[in-house]
Formats: sequence, C-alpha cells, structure tokens
Amino acid sequence: MLERLGEAEWLVPATGEMRVPGRIFADCGTIEQLKADIEEGKEWNALRQVCEVACLPGIVTASLALPDVHPGYGFPIGGVAAFDVHSGVVVVGGVGFDINCGVRTLRTPLTEESILDYKEKLAKQLFRDIPAGLGSEGKLRLSVEEIDQVLIKGARFVVEQGYGLEEDLEYIEEGGQLAGADPGTVSPVAKQRQFRQVGTLGSGNHYLEVQLVEEVFDQKAAGIYGLRKGEVVISIHTGSRALGHQIGQDYLKEMAKATKKYNLPVRARELACAPIKSEEGERYLAAVACGGNCAFANRQVITHLVRSSFARVCGIPPASVCTVYDIGHNNVKLERHCVDGEERTLLVHRKGATRAFGPGREESPVSYRSVGHPMLVGGTMGTASYIMRGTEVGMKKTFGSGVHGAGRALSRRKAAKRYWGEDVRSSLKDRGIILRAHNLRGIAEEAPGAYKDIEQVVKAATDAGINRPVVRLRPLIVIKG
Repeated sequence: MLERLGEAEWLVPATGEMRVPGRIFADCGTIEQLKADIEEGKEWNALRQVCEVACLPGIVTASLALPDVHPGYGFPIGGVAAFDVHSGVVVVGGVGFDINCGVRTLRTPLTEESILDYKEKLAKQLFRDIPAGLGSEGKLRLSVEEIDQVLIKGARFVVEQGYGLEEDLEYIEEGGQLAGADPGTVSPVAKQRQFRQVGTLGSGNHYLEVQLVEEVFDQKAAGIYGLRKGEVVISIHTGSRALGHQIGQDYLKEMAKATKKYNLPVRARELACAPIKSEEGERYLAAVACGGNCAFANRQVITHLVRSSFARVCGIPPASVCTVYDIGHNNVKLERHCVDGEERTLLVHRKGATRAFGPGREESPVSYRSVGHPMLVGGTMGTASYIMRGTEVGMKKTFGSGVHGAGRALSRRKAAKRYWGEDVRSSLKDRGIILRAHNLRGIAEEAPGAYKDIEQVVKAATDAGINRPVVRLRPLIVIKG
C-alpha cells in the first residue's frame, strides 16, 4: 500500500474514491505504527484519515501528513490539504476545535546563570500572573462590542488597549489580524464563553515555558531571528479557548447540513464540509478568522503579563522581552502556491501543522525574508522544543507547511493510567526543570513519555528536506493548566 519515495517520504497510491494520492513525510518507525494500526483494525488511525481526506472534492496534488502525524477528528493531526477555490471545499475537521492554537516565542537579554538565584521566584510569579487551567478567567473584562473588536482586529485591538508593543504586531503571522473576520458569523454563545478568557492559558497541552537556547544549528537564521546560544526565551502555547471550540461545535452541525444540501461525498462525520464559494463555506471562513484573531489577542495579552512578571522578578525593562514570532497550527487560509508550474490561489488547511514559508515570501516579516519566517515547534516539558524554518523543497511538496510538535504517542486516557502526576513533577525537578501546574491528572496526561520523540520528528522533517532546524530549546520552567 505504501511506496517509499525517499529517506522520509512515502506515497499512498490513489485507489477507490481517492482523487489524489496520499503523501506522508515520516521515519520508518512512524510508518510501521501506521501500518500496524491498519492491520489491527483500529478505527481511530491516521493512515485511513489521510486516504479519506484524499477523497474530498477539489483537493489538489495530494493529501499530506507530516512527521508528527497521529489520529485526529476528520483530518489527522499533522495533516495538510489544499483545495481549488472553484471546485474545492472547506472542512471543519481540517481546522479542528482549537482554532489558531499556536505558539509565540519571546527572547530576553537573560542567560541561565543570570536567573539561577531567582528561578523559583520567577516560576511562582509566572504561575501567579498567568491565568491557567480549565475554565480559567483573565483580568481583561470585555463587553459584547469589545469582543467583536477582538474578533475583527485580533492582537491589534489589545495592543491599542495597552497590552503590548506596536512592534509586536510585525512579528505575528498576518500581523496578528486575519482578514475577512465577521463577528456576525459567530454565535452569541461562543462570544459569551469568551468574555473573561482573553489572556488565559487554558489546560490540556497548552503551556508557558521559560527555555534556554541550548544549541544553534543554523547560525545565519538564528542571527536574523536574534537568537544566540545560552539565551533565555519564553514560549507560549495556547489558542482561541472556549470561543474557538464553540465555533467548531456550531459549524460542525451547520456543515453536516451543507454536506447533504450539496450532495458532497464524505467518509467521516468530522469531514463535514461545504463548497468554498457557498454561503455556508464563506460564513465558516469568516468565523474561523474571528477565532484566529481571538487566539492572536490571547497570546498578546499573555505576552504583556509575562513581561510584567520578568520585570518584577528579574528587574529588566518590559520592552527588552521581544517577540521573535507568533504562528498558529490549526488554520485554513487562502494562499498563492505554484502547482505544476502554474501559480494558483488555494485554500490550505493545516491541522496540527504550521505554515513554513521559505525564503523570499512577502508574508514573512521584512527582516526575516532572506531565510523565511520561524516555525515554532513544541516538544515536551521534559525534553526539548525547536525553532525551525521552511525550505524551497517544503514550498513545492507541502504547500509551505511544517511540523508543529512532537505529536502524541499515547492518548490522554492511556497516559493518565501509565503515569502519576507527582512522579512526573519529581522527575522533572531532578533534571532542573521547575513545573507549576493546576492539575495532577493534567500533568500525567502531558507526561513526556506520552509523546513521540521530538528529535526523531525533527530529523524526519530534516531528512525529507521540508523543514530545517535553527535552534533547540531546553525547558527551565513550565507553567501548565
């Protein structure tokens, strides 16, 4: 069923109702696991999902899966698919429920040695200042009118309210403001759930980490991004919180009706979709833009809180904590790509996959264009994270996409049965990592052993030529919901 094309590239030939082949970028271990899931008859498996996505109308070139691939709802996590704007569809399962979940990385003028004496104090201050956990609420209280402004203007709105710096916006994907957002496409229930959640971390796999730039692999790109070995950075991983989840719930129902209305062939409930140019398709895209802007605003407010914490504990000016980049990994956007020598506008879905535009694209900040914008790749709280960048090969083979993290190896339920939260905390402490969390079960669910080996994921992306590592980040302090 699978044909090997290269060191870390595999083809699933188009058969049956598949309109295009599947293309998987992964190491041999991941491929063997995907095969085993099929052979064991597991209904919940990523390889089958790659094939089901390949059956959707208007899909272009291939249904893609990246090295951190694992099962998701509809699309696999680590799944990418691009659709022709005239004959294609927009798919709820191609974005998921945490719209524009993503990562922002900040750099500081500090070193590990310079924070050694007050590392514990810094952890306590961050844990106190950053609202986290299931249903957590922030200090920002918004009216209905202000929520609508967040949905339209994203990070720009909260910067105008004093949460952050104008220069932050230059280093956020799309300037922190996705075009086409229409608050009228978002239900009152979704807005109600967000009134007090802007500026909150949430729970699950979301985190805030203080990290050390442990290794530099690409000196040129690291220099352009302003990163140096031994530097302390901060990474914030969160998304659109309850509002994004409610948008997903609302439109899964609406798209199910659209699927029947337009007689669209889908192989799974979560692949409910509508033609891109239809009323339902346009409404969903406008709602996704709202959710995306909410996520950008959320990470912007948390950035402001992080600056305050560091200023209070470390005595550094807030403005010395600078945004390296902010990028999402659950999105759907119109983009220009070259297909068979022709430049076309495509609707690109990335589910647990980050945009990874290589050199020369105008979507990158001006100062980054010679190497392409950073990809922010989360690992686990006990191993490492990476900053990577896109390549010309990746632009051609993956529509400029890249890995977003380690990818789960165990479900949350299995992880909670295998690990004990306090044991995980103690193990991290023995390795010099301070963990502050609101929930012991959540710690168990997010145990490092519940995830794939980030080093193997990065190596597979590198071997495939689609992404390139810039720096490796080692965790020092971890804040979890």
